[in-house]
Amino acid sequence: MIMMTVLCIILGYLLGSIPFALVIGKLFYKTDIRQYGSGNLGGTNAGRVLGKKAGISVIVLDVLKVVLAAGLASLVSEPAAIWTSLACCIGHCYPIFAHFKGGKAVTTMFGFLISTSIFIFQEFSYFLVPLFMFLIILYLFKYVSLGSICASVCSSLYITAQLLSLDVNNLFIILASWLMTLLVIYRHNANIKRIQEGTENKVSWL
Repeated sequence: MIMMTVLCIILGYLLGSIPFALVIGKLFYKTDIRQYGSGNLGGTNAGRVLGKKAGISVIVLDVLKVVLAAGLASLVSEPAAIWTSLACCIGHCYPIFAHFKGGKAVTTMFGFLISTSIFIFQEFSYFLVPLFMFLIILYLFKYVSLGSICASVCSSLYITAQLLSLDVNNLFIILASWLMTLLVIYRHNANIKRIQEGTENKVSWL
């Protein structure tokens, strides 16, 4: 069981490392988006540089790669599923296929939330509550970064409130959730500084 879990985590990292923003940019637009905008390999930068259609395509594919990884890992165990989801998000941020320079875990975070809702909780409130928070913040401030941070914190607080107990599996889920939140916050460190300085880019293509 432990070996299978480790293999799932490795698979999750490799799937997360697939840089769909780079693939779509080069394949369909002959553009390396790492040289434009924020330089990140995420849906927000793809939308900003390549347009709405490309941005949405990258977002969908980045979400689906986490769901696929978690779905396969769920055949092993629930802990395997959530740790594989986290590994996929880490792969997205630090992709082995793109010199370890990837996205900021925005879309993969939602892939993480969808995956846990489907394969662990079987309850979509775990996805809808942070999504609602994200949309409110995005509508009010037009900052994807701020919306993502608030959504990730909201998700971890919600999961903690629902699952807090001495059950080992629940504690693993809570721990993985907070690690996901810390990853999102860390990856948005520069964005936080720009928000404070009033220089953060606002979404204009949504």
